[in-house]
Amino acid sequence: MFPLPGVFLFPNQLLPLHVFEPRYRQMIEDLLDGPGRLVLGTIDSAHADAPEPVPVLPVAGFGELARHEKTADGRFLIWLVGLQRVCIDEAASDRLYRRVMVRPFGEVAPTKIEAEELRHRLRAATEERLQKKLPLPATTPTSVLADLLLQATQPPAEVVAAIFAEPVVADRARAALAAAERYPRSPGGA
Repeated sequence: MFPLPGVFLFPNQLLPLHVFEPRYRQMIEDLLDGPGRLVLGTIDSAHADAPEPVPVLPVAGFGELARHEKTADGRFLIWLVGLQRVCIDEAASDRLYRRVMVRPFGEVAPTKIEAEELRHRLRAATEERLQKKLPLPATTPTSVLADLLLQATQPPAEVVAAIFAEPVVADRARAALAAAERYPRSPGGA
């Protein structure tokens, strides 16, 4: 597990990361010898000052290394592709980095009527925030559009954490829309 403060790995997201700590460099080396998949855990901001190991949120992003570059001094520049949300439990580790057991995240899909109504609102709110049309098909899943709006809105980490962990997609979408209204776009940027 790669724990980071305030960072969430959303499904379908491409996330660039700079890996420099020895324990996480070891993790990347290990991943390159295996399937190349890892959990990006978000450090619980309420306990960020706790001693190691710092608590992480129970819902995390599961991703795959899409690309990596190793620098001359042993650091890595990696690009993770988010695959899905997962529930995690800490596990024993014989490595420098932390390990977790992964359980499926039970997501509840919206009804067709909810999906249609929410897709339109999510797309409009995201396009308004980004000030450009989304180059996505009209059939883009509601869950993807809700995640895009949340990323474009960039509310405080505790707000993102609650929405990220919501299993009911329609409720997650409504919460992302509410966050977009509560945290308006700042002048000169998203």
